[in-house]
Amino acid sequence: MFKKIFSKDIGLDLGTTNTRVYVRGRGLVINEATIMAINTRNDQVVAIGNNALRMLGKAPAHISVVKPLVNGVISDFEVTEKMLKLIFNKVHHDSFTLIPRPRVVASIPLEITEVEKKSLEDVILQAGAREVFLVERPVVAAIGARLPVQESIGNLIVELGGGLSEIAVISLNGIVAHKSLKIGGELINRNIIDYVREKFGILLGQQTSEEVKIKIGSAASINKAQDMKIKGRDLVSGLPKEVTITDVQVREAILPTLKIIIEGIRDTVESTPPELVSDIYERGVILSGGASLLKGLDKLIRKKINISVCLVDDPATAIIRGTGLILEDFDNLKSVIIPSARD
Repeated sequence: MFKKIFSKDIGLDLGTTNTRVYVRGRGLVINEATIMAINTRNDQVVAIGNNALRMLGKAPAHISVVKPLVNGVISDFEVTEKMLKLIFNKVHHDSFTLIPRPRVVASIPLEITEVEKKSLEDVILQAGAREVFLVERPVVAAIGARLPVQESIGNLIVELGGGLSEIAVISLNGIVAHKSLKIGGELINRNIIDYVREKFGILLGQQTSEEVKIKIGSAASINKAQDMKIKGRDLVSGLPKEVTITDVQVREAILPTLKIIIEGIRDTVESTPPELVSDIYERGVILSGGASLLKGLDKLIRKKINISVCLVDDPATAIIRGTGLILEDFDNLKSVIIPSARD
């Protein structure tokens, strides 16, 4: 009884790129990179989140900088458990309980296997949770975008994350048609790295490619041409080299990935029942997730599929806002929770 009083209900968006935590009654309290730096000599945690991200590509051999999720699925169980324990302790640092035992609402990918689902539940429970409730990513994102998921209306949401892009038609609290693609913002960064290597003979770092994407990356042509100086290692001489990349070149680099996402949207619409397709044409496509912030992406999708496209407010936090709404109105929204793999 006392654990229930003093522990906090938590919403968890454990993403490939970022981990976000919502605490019932307080809102979004943690928004950090999903990454951890560990000293391999003594197995001690050196840094977590954004502090660890700054070490990526710069740490000595005995500091292992690990990203424990790949395409939205846990690839390193031990590191994920350590990270979540630290997060839960941080959330409960001002409470009276010494051992936090929160209830957790967590988002999961659509095409997760039963083994992967159980692994996620186990790692959250071992990190200190009392109960775990799982909700599919597009559904919780749609709730975060305040779409009428409980009504008999077709809602087409495209959730574009760091390692996963999921497209779903939602009606009556369930998914009617969907497509899950193991691509996202991190592959777009990879596209830029590969292009620069082939075009200029320079090896870029991951953080530099992310900066290029944010500053001059776009999915559609823009009014004013942009360029950016980038520094990397010359693959021939091995020495530092600076070149200039343009927005046109960045679009050329990332277009193959964007085409796959657009084709996924088209396939999902084609597999949707006609009654719901009319709703989609009337209501449009809803974009959420951090990768949807790519400039001009909504315009490109609209042009290719001839359906209106709308970007949700603060798309990067749609999922975590959705977990928060479920926590705050649990009785009304509990029907979106999927069965546990532990039952």
